[in-house]
Amino acid sequence: MHLSEQELQRRHKLEELEKLGVEAYPSELFDVTFYAKEILDNYHPELNNFQEVSLAGRLMSQRVMGKASFAELMDTSGRIQLYINRDEICPSEDKTLYNNVFKKLLDLGDFIGVKGHVFVTQVGETSIHVTELKLLAKALRPLPVVKEKVDEATGEKVVYDAFTDPEQRYRQRYVDLVVNPHVRDTFVKRTQLVQSMRNFLNDKGYLEVETPILQPLYGGAAARPFKTHHNTLDMALYLRIANELYLKRLIVGGFDGVYEFSKDFRNEGMSRFHNPEFTQMELYVAYKDYHWMMDLVEEMVERVAMTLHGKTEVQVGENVINFQRPWQRLTMFEAIEKFTGHAIGALDEAALRTVADTLHVKLDPSMGKSKIIDEIFGEYVEPKLIQPTFITDYPVEMSPLAKKHRDQPGLVERFEAICNGKEICNAFSELNDPIDQRKRFEDQLELGKRGDVEAMVLDEDFLRALEYGMPPTAGLGIGIDRLSMIMTNSNSIQDVLFFPQMKAEKLD
Repeated sequence: MHLSEQELQRRHKLEELEKLGVEAYPSELFDVTFYAKEILDNYHPELNNFQEVSLAGRLMSQRVMGKASFAELMDTSGRIQLYINRDEICPSEDKTLYNNVFKKLLDLGDFIGVKGHVFVTQVGETSIHVTELKLLAKALRPLPVVKEKVDEATGEKVVYDAFTDPEQRYRQRYVDLVVNPHVRDTFVKRTQLVQSMRNFLNDKGYLEVETPILQPLYGGAAARPFKTHHNTLDMALYLRIANELYLKRLIVGGFDGVYEFSKDFRNEGMSRFHNPEFTQMELYVAYKDYHWMMDLVEEMVERVAMTLHGKTEVQVGENVINFQRPWQRLTMFEAIEKFTGHAIGALDEAALRTVADTLHVKLDPSMGKSKIIDEIFGEYVEPKLIQPTFITDYPVEMSPLAKKHRDQPGLVERFEAICNGKEICNAFSELNDPIDQRKRFEDQLELGKRGDVEAMVLDEDFLRALEYGMPPTAGLGIGIDRLSMIMTNSNSIQDVLFFPQMKAEKLD
């Protein structure tokens, strides 16, 4: 392993600490009683509060000035200034802690614990007057330090050495979180988003459940799976691409409303909107239909916006997106005709290929009607839907798990919510006719024979469950990663995943 000069110096300091009998990685508890933000928000000099405090975090700056110094400590809530006096942290004749440890052997990024009281400096900065200081963990690699210099030509300040390279940030998220505080805020908002949805669904009386990630048959979506092998059972298993078919089994079993926040896996392309491992929330409610589910989605996402931002308007790039109900609703064929000028509702596969060719949409021979329509929609319609919009009533070929439309032959009762040019959720009036469901699965098998690697497989156990009877049911899948991108104004799905999938890194 190649070590930089700074890393070698830090290892030398580790040796020096050991010689002084100072543990670089002590085991005993350090009791934290307050956080930086809590103190900064609530300290009042006239009340003389916070007279006994204990904080821990990273040392982020030092200004050593003889017998007294200033430093900055960063904990999980923010930063606060420290005032450190030699004779107060070293009340005996031995001044090693200040003269050697603090001044010479501590580095930026080291974890320290301090005790003391709060006061306000002469320049008005709330600070900790330190009476005890302890090294909690030595950092052997230096943190990236943002520097500034003045451009001689313009006289303006220029920031450099910032930790901004996307690949470095995603690979070393632990560093990104330390030096880029806004990143931490993004993930706090993501957690608040999930909690807001969970509270909303719990308040409705729905049951949160868990279903298998390793499945003998993958199903519930059109996607290519990851495959593995179970040694003891000597059988192939797949990482789930969706949890739909298991949640529907629970509806068959008598639950009226179930939901799951699930990790799903799809062995397909990666982009700023796609990661092979992603999170979605799926919900199934008995005795409801897709019209009812549209209303619920509007209400839930509006609630999320209010929880995170205190209003329904959210800034996303150059757009201000308003999640206030009601949202625009268009059928799929209406949307395609609106944005392409082509009425495709009555066209067969050959005619659809002609339209796609006219629109310069690339196809391959394995694509059936559903794939062709989906390609046209994805090319010409989806990117233009910025404000939240429900696209409804899809062709039956596109939706093997959705119930046939009650009024429109050849269509199913399905909607997707599109926002900022991308799908954020997908929902059906669920197909509960086992005979029709078997036929749909068989049609998918034929597409698979034509080379469609995303065609669904036939799940005999799921069909058996339907044969016991499933009530009319509305189902929903909502992408947590994509919704998080919108709600945090993030440009890439990698920005809302702590550890996105990446190519293998070549390490020294």
